[in-house]
Amino acid sequence: MHMKNKFLLLGIALTALSACKTASPLQVADVQTQKNISINNELKNDEEFVKVIEPYKQKLDKEMNQKISHTNVDLTKQGDNSNLGNLLADYTFDGADTWAKTNLKKEVDAALINIEGIRTTIGKGDILLNSVFEVMPFENEIIIVKMKGTDLQGLFDYYAKTQVNNPVSHLYIEINNGHVTKALINGKTINPDQEYYIATSDYLALGGDNMKFFLKGEMIHTGIKMRDLFIDYFKRSPEVNPSTDIRLNFIGKK
Repeated sequence: MHMKNKFLLLGIALTALSACKTASPLQVADVQTQKNISINNELKNDEEFVKVIEPYKQKLDKEMNQKISHTNVDLTKQGDNSNLGNLLADYTFDGADTWAKTNLKKEVDAALINIEGIRTTIGKGDILLNSVFEVMPFENEIIIVKMKGTDLQGLFDYYAKTQVNNPVSHLYIEINNGHVTKALINGKTINPDQEYYIATSDYLALGGDNMKFFLKGEMIHTGIKMRDLFIDYFKRSPEVNPSTDIRLNFIGKK
C-alpha cells in the first residue's frame, strides 16, 4: 500500500477511535462479518489527495524548520554529566521553580530527568524547532514531588545501585564503589526533618525506570509539558551555554 494510503488509513482509524469513545459499549451479538473493501477503490486520484494536504504540509514544514536557538558545541547525552542532560535538567528545574514560587509559594530544591527520555542529540549550529521534537517526542508533564528528607535516601540508593547517568540539577551525588559517600542538594547535606520539592517527569514520578522512591512522595501537577518548556527556554537563549559541572560522580564505576 502507498504511504499516502497509509496516511489516509491512519486518519480514518483515528476518526474511528474518537468515535468509539462516545459510542455505547459494543455488544458481541451485534457484530456482523462485512466484506473487505479496498481503500484504493475509494481514492479516485492520489494527486488530488496530495494537493489537498500540500498546503498544510508546507505550513508545518516551515514552522518545524524555524531556528529557535544556536549552539557552538554538540549537545550530547554521552558521559555521566552530559551537557544536553545537564541543560534539560536545569530547564526542568527553572521552569518548575518559577511555577512553584507562583502557585505554591515554595521553591523547588532539585530536578531529576531520565536519560532515556532524551531520544537524540543536537548537533553544533542552529537549533530548529524540529530538533526539540526529535529530542523529546513524548508528551510528558513536569511533576513536583514533595518528599520527606528521610525518603530521599531512596533516591541516592537508586543512583548507587544503577550508576546510570540520569541527569540532575541542584544535586550532587557521589558514589564510591557502589556506596553513597556524599549527597548534597544545593550544596547542603540532607535535613531529615525538612520537606523537599523535586521536579521530574510524570513518567518518573509514577515510578518509571524503577524509580520507586518517588512513590513515597506527594505528586503536584504543574500542567507544564516538558517539551513546551524546553522550546520556550531555547527561544529565550539565542546562544545555548550548557553546564558541564560534575553532578554525578561515580568513583570506581565499572
